[in-house]
Amino acid sequence: MVILTGYTLTLEEIKRVVYDNEIVVASKDSMEAVEKSRKAVDKIVESKKVIYGITTGFGKFADVYIDCSDVEELQLNLIHSHACGVGDPFPELVSRAMILLRTNALLKGYSGVRTEVIEILIDLVNAGIHPVIPQQGSLGASGDLAPLSHLALVLMGEGEVVYQGKTQKAIDALSNERIEPITLKAKEGLALINGTQAMTAMGVIGYLEAEQLAYQSELISSITLEGLRGIIDAFDDDIHQVRGYKEQVDVAKRIREYLNDSQLTTTQGEIRVQDAYSLRCIPQVHGASWQVLNYVKEKLEIEVNAATDNPLIFDEGRKVISGGNFHGQPIAFAMDFMKLSLAELANISERRIERLVNPQLNDLPPFLSPEPGLQSGAMIMQYCAAALVSENKTLAHPASVDSIPSSANQEDHVSMGTIGSRHAYQILQNARRVLAIELICALQAVEYRGVEKMATKTKGFYMEARKLVPSMIKDRIFSKDIEAVTTWLKEFDFAGMICKNSTPTIKEVK
Repeated sequence: MVILTGYTLTLEEIKRVVYDNEIVVASKDSMEAVEKSRKAVDKIVESKKVIYGITTGFGKFADVYIDCSDVEELQLNLIHSHACGVGDPFPELVSRAMILLRTNALLKGYSGVRTEVIEILIDLVNAGIHPVIPQQGSLGASGDLAPLSHLALVLMGEGEVVYQGKTQKAIDALSNERIEPITLKAKEGLALINGTQAMTAMGVIGYLEAEQLAYQSELISSITLEGLRGIIDAFDDDIHQVRGYKEQVDVAKRIREYLNDSQLTTTQGEIRVQDAYSLRCIPQVHGASWQVLNYVKEKLEIEVNAATDNPLIFDEGRKVISGGNFHGQPIAFAMDFMKLSLAELANISERRIERLVNPQLNDLPPFLSPEPGLQSGAMIMQYCAAALVSENKTLAHPASVDSIPSSANQEDHVSMGTIGSRHAYQILQNARRVLAIELICALQAVEYRGVEKMATKTKGFYMEARKLVPSMIKDRIFSKDIEAVTTWLKEFDFAGMICKNSTPTIKEVK
């Protein structure tokens, strides 16, 4: 069970709720804080104070007073008019995370919603009812207005959801779970959509998968080192300690542990004095990517516990402030940074693929082909990897450097953070496919060297991978192999992943 307080949610808890369907409850103290802030909103409406979003219109209409008799219609109109997202829906995991994060933010007690709003959000999570939320249409400031409006529709029994594996009308899923739709009261619509939960949820899911892929990239590159008879001296702890980057030190340590008893690695001067950078500099490059991922994790952990709507209610309503916590710039920067991290993991992987298949760079059969010339082997797999990393370079262009004014120039600077988070996830998918190709090629290379000479840990991974990808004894449709390995890597997890100072063991996620 995960207890939401508004302040203590961790990425590990999000993972348990989103992936493992762990039950969610709100803490007693957080619900009391919600009740207090709601009483403040009710007083504002009764006293006819002019407070943005409660008794006024929105955006450029902030100066238009709304009579208390119209506040419910105001909230309904807000959600209907703002639910204009387009394109493919967010992955279901992201939609689930979005509900969780919005609930946690409202539980801080600064948003002025009723406890009924919290309760229905928690019901959605626990019942596995996930709103269908189009990915495109958010500027990443004023909150993720369009995506979160599609989430809010479901609370009112409108829109579509994915429930029990099927896309259906929200009202049908709610009825099946005996959940009553609600009518949004003063400020509640605004509180639901003024926030960064779309970009943050996409970022969290992307980060969790990126962390897994970063660990996998070290194991895959270790097998490549064996296939190319790489020089193990470059991973000596002394080299990395004198530079001083912890992440670099940790990567080198894990690779040494993976290759501890390998008979395929070499020492400097045994075959050659130095390896190419794509082998020798794995700790430096992968370690730098880990530095970025650690930065991203830090920002996400702050944002998942942040109050990001507007206005915010303090001191039981004595202070109501219109600010800009909905602006997604911190997450926009983090997502653009994560794009670089993942793109570089793919870039260096593609270069290792080239060294595995290019007969001018190794002593293996050309393109790892069983019959060079008659059979092309892995030749075009390298082409595919090259195309993927090239596409990543386009996607890695920072979304956060762009801004287009909106709402008649009232909202004249926006973050584009949701675009950044979506592009980061696309780069992640491409990077995973590149690493899948590297793994397929590395498996073939170590076969030529002698599987019996592999390290114990890499051999264990080899045996698992070979259950999916048979040896290249004849050309075949390698696209199927690439996709099979890609799916496997996404579903394969490492026990002890959070501990960066020890080598994770391998387990399959069912």
